[in-house]
Amino acid sequence: MKATFFAATAALTGAASAVNHRHAHQIAKRGHAASTGFPVAPTGEMCMPGCTTIWKTITGEPTLVPVPVTTVTSTSTSTSTVTVTPTPTPVQTTTVVVVPTPEVQRCPTPGTYTFPATTLTVTDTTTVCGATTTKVPSGTHTVGGVTTIVTTQTTVTCPVATVVTSGSVTTSTIKMTEYVCPTAGTYTIGAHTTACETETVIVYPTATTIPPGTYTKPQVVVTATETDYVTVCPYTSSGLPTATATPSAASTPASAPASSSAPASSTPAAPSNSKTEVKGKATDHFALTYTPYVPETGACKTAEQVEQDIAKIAGGGFQAIRIYGTDCNTLENVVPACVKHSIQIIAGVFLKPGQCSISHPEVKKQVDDLIGMNNWDVIRLLVVNNESVMNGACTPQQIAQLITDVKSACSGYTGPYTTAETLNVWQNPEFANLICPLVDVAGANIHPIFNPNVKPEDAGDFVKQQMDILKGICGKNVINLETGWKNAGGCNGGVACAGVEEQKTAIASIREKCGEASVFFSMQNDGWKDKADQNWGVGNIFFNQ
Repeated sequence: MKATFFAATAALTGAASAVNHRHAHQIAKRGHAASTGFPVAPTGEMCMPGCTTIWKTITGEPTLVPVPVTTVTSTSTSTSTVTVTPTPTPVQTTTVVVVPTPEVQRCPTPGTYTFPATTLTVTDTTTVCGATTTKVPSGTHTVGGVTTIVTTQTTVTCPVATVVTSGSVTTSTIKMTEYVCPTAGTYTIGAHTTACETETVIVYPTATTIPPGTYTKPQVVVTATETDYVTVCPYTSSGLPTATATPSAASTPASAPASSSAPASSTPAAPSNSKTEVKGKATDHFALTYTPYVPETGACKTAEQVEQDIAKIAGGGFQAIRIYGTDCNTLENVVPACVKHSIQIIAGVFLKPGQCSISHPEVKKQVDDLIGMNNWDVIRLLVVNNESVMNGACTPQQIAQLITDVKSACSGYTGPYTTAETLNVWQNPEFANLICPLVDVAGANIHPIFNPNVKPEDAGDFVKQQMDILKGICGKNVINLETGWKNAGGCNGGVACAGVEEQKTAIASIREKCGEASVFFSMQNDGWKDKADQNWGVGNIFFNQ
């Protein structure tokens, strides 16, 4: 540290000498001694001042000599604008589609309730969870589900309406369900089981397909006469742009080999698929009425007996059968047999006195059975009612409303509708004005033997004339839903006489004139009926019994 100090002193001394040297030059140049303030020697030489150097030695611990430091702070600011575009976070949204499923309304106490009119438009075919009601007695009941019929081991995939519970919230929803049917038979997939202590109306979900169109629910006024009364307010459709097939169960044959006796196709060959005309193809005997009852007792036939009957009907050259309702395991036994033998079905909703509304449990059950069958491909025509107006059991207004309600409930069925009455009922303007706009074809039961002036050989001409009259009333094609001739029972007050030969003659005449659009009545004599209605069987004509 000491050496450093000395070096600094020497440097300062040199600097001072240089300064003094510069000043001496200036003094000599001017040559004016007085101006300098320094004395002038007598010899004329300048007397330069002397220099004295003083050295000081400082000893001790080395010490830092502080050097003043000046800190200059410079701040520079630069501004720019940055635009940030946030990346959108995907948001899952649920589209709520309002569809015209029948609205179940509950009237808590007796009184009059008014439910307002509503109009909805559906643009896309939609499968939704609808609501179905039925009145049941006390006990345990299995309802709902999808019923399918298979002819061999089959894997079935179908939409099933089910109930999902999360905490205290219960929601009805549609789930695609896969089920393996191990053998040929009828299976109900996704059914619901409920227990009731007393008779009650239960509400359960059902899969419903809504095709595109405009749907209207008219204002409904209900008078409830009991506590907790349940009614259903259906929608009617109009302006459908296209026919939409029902989302029936999709069947895939399982890997296991099928029985060699099972048919290759599960859908009967259709004589015609027209919605405005129902008749056979290249035939003079399109269809035959069929009831699955034992002729002598009226008891229900077994599935084996039904299958034998349908095989005989197919062997007789018929292309379809007409059934009247769904009792006696009709759908469970008749449908598989018809599928097996390629026979189409004219299905029906049968009404007993006092059962003129879809809200009646027995009527509702028939509709539920048809929906649950879920095999609309086999149904060629749906007949709502059979002679209830003729018998005074229902009014034209009730039949019109029932047809509307059945159409709404059976939304998966896109085929033709009709009703079955006699010509004199259709000739009533009140009935025709209400019913003609609701049906796709006009249906009538035409029995020439009831006219005493018709001979057996003229039966065909008579039936054809009646069909032509009905076509003029509605302006639509006609199907003769019941026609025939008795094989025993005497004469009907004139030339219309029953008998085996008379029946053969009359049936031959009908076949010639309009057999392709007629349903012959019936397969066999029915001893369990009243005597006047027992002898209509035509089996001796079309096949050997």
